[in-house]
Amino acid sequence: MSKSVRDRFDDVAHASGRVGAHRAEAPGMNGWVVLLWSFVAALVLIVVGIFVALVLMGRINLFPSAEPSIAPTPEVTGVIDPTYSVLVLNATGEEGLDVDLRDTIINSGWAAESVSYGAAGSQDFADTTVYYVSEADELAAIGLADVIGGAEIVQDDFYADPNDPEQKQLVVVIGTDRSTAAPDPAETPAE
Repeated sequence: MSKSVRDRFDDVAHASGRVGAHRAEAPGMNGWVVLLWSFVAALVLIVVGIFVALVLMGRINLFPSAEPSIAPTPEVTGVIDPTYSVLVLNATGEEGLDVDLRDTIINSGWAAESVSYGAAGSQDFADTTVYYVSEADELAAIGLADVIGGAEIVQDDFYADPNDPEQKQLVVVIGTDRSTAAPDPAETPAE
């Protein structure tokens, strides 16, 4: 083996015992450790990015405001008031529904002379409805609807008596929802 040629650096005192350390690999920095730290840093950045995106889109609310508690509104119950006169109109093609409903109302406490009945102007009224004129009549209309087994309640002055606007009157229009007759197959659309 040949001996290396001496140069001026050979005369420098060696304090640490390491020669050529500036060319050596950094101690403790393994390639796997660097790769692991890179994955951890990337994962943290991805999670933070997703969180910030969800906050900006409004899917996460950092400071939710307290929602006021909404108390359930009590259900309005009607009053059965037989002092009202009742007009029953049959708006279906089925005969006798108005008479049956009149009898039900009379059996619930109304006087026979205060409950009248007849045919309505049309025969395709969908839902049975109790009409009342003023807000003061609403509870009586709800009570009558309960007596007849449920119906819609509508405030409308269409059925008000023009000669006596202060008359206490309720009008029941029987709809096809109360009809028991089977529909005519010739009138039903083909599917």
